[in-house]
Amino acid sequence: MTTDLRGNPLTCTADAARRLDVAIGKFHIYQADPVGELDALLAEQPDCVMAHALRASVFATTTDKAFEAEVQRSLALAKALAPRGNARERAYVAAVRRWADGDLAAATETWGGIAIAHPTDLLAVQFAQLGDFFMGQSQMLRDRVARVLPSWHRDMPGYGYLRGMHAFGLEECGDYAQAEAAGREAIALDPRDGWAAHAVAHVMEMQGRPAEGAAFMRATAPGWSPDSMFAYHNWWHLALFCIDQGDIPGALCLFDERVSAGGFGQALEAIDGSALLWRLWVLGHDVGDRWSLLQQPWGARMSHGVYAFNDVHAMMAFVASGDRAAQQATIETLERAASGRGTNAMMSRDVGLPLARGLAAFGQGDYGAAVRHILPTRGIANRFGGSHAQRDVLSWTLCEAAIRAGDAPMAEAMVAERLAAKEGSPVAQGWAMRAKTLTRPLAA
Repeated sequence: MTTDLRGNPLTCTADAARRLDVAIGKFHIYQADPVGELDALLAEQPDCVMAHALRASVFATTTDKAFEAEVQRSLALAKALAPRGNARERAYVAAVRRWADGDLAAATETWGGIAIAHPTDLLAVQFAQLGDFFMGQSQMLRDRVARVLPSWHRDMPGYGYLRGMHAFGLEECGDYAQAEAAGREAIALDPRDGWAAHAVAHVMEMQGRPAEGAAFMRATAPGWSPDSMFAYHNWWHLALFCIDQGDIPGALCLFDERVSAGGFGQALEAIDGSALLWRLWVLGHDVGDRWSLLQQPWGARMSHGVYAFNDVHAMMAFVASGDRAAQQATIETLERAASGRGTNAMMSRDVGLPLARGLAAFGQGDYGAAVRHILPTRGIANRFGGSHAQRDVLSWTLCEAAIRAGDAPMAEAMVAERLAAKEGSPVAQGWAMRAKTLTRPLAA
């Protein structure tokens, strides 16, 4: 029987198993180019079911309709070959089929089930954690990894990557000390582990440690930045640290030279571009013509309703650039998605649609309406995925909207939340000063 380097069963040749390990190893640290490795393998051994299933899964979990054709092509080949595969390989095919059908929850649990049956299958753990991330399931981001940890030891290949995954889950559950320790351990084992570095960045973001966070990201960048398909997101974290220290030119420089370096060729990059510029734009900073760089990438992805989280970030670009037609098209996309089936229907109905309407109201200067749409949605925003740091843009927008609306009680409440989390933040202090100038209504 052929196995991967951790003893998990495969039905391919020994040579294909070795080459799969190379591709999977690159995917673990989001290093270029796992798909290129798979394509080279499949050109020589087109009957490798695991390679087709992995290729389909990599493209599917970009949550990007632009890659739909690639997903379907690889999925069709994987399904045709699945009867020749083993139970583990057939489960991989079933997982990506469910994801492609729009049932993200079932796909995630299928990957999770593979990891339960094969606890050293790091790839299954990784895909399951990605599913948990896209669905905003903080507890499972942690527990999905914790349930397999007893089967691992430090000398096993990939142990550091598992620790990095655990670090992110611990951070999303608020266990910051353990998260930082696990992330730093993972980086020590492999400095290329950008996911682990990103977990530590999340800790520092949530704890309001921007100067320390910026220094950490700059110090570790020589490890995680080269040949990385994930570096744009870590540079985004550094830009957030810059903003929170009042270094707006530094944040814009990172947008220009790092975050936008890939030309926003995938939705995940465009999300970070929108999220960064929106924070600056909401504060009133001049971002020049940078929004134009996001117009075409987001425009090409509209009308699909694949993932509400993406649609909301597209809405940011359309609102800030004043494109009313694109805003309306996005709202209509979310309305259609909300009336459909699958995981994204819930995401669009419960979170995406009210948030899009709130952002549109903000852009039209109706700040009171922006608060009314966003405030009740923020508490359940985890339902449409992302991390605490990414969803923080909602609290950011609420602070600014309440102040601009002249709503003193609401502004004071939103700013109080902010100061409790990040008392030393210049941004929070600025909101506090502005909120103090507002006049509370006279008691009836």
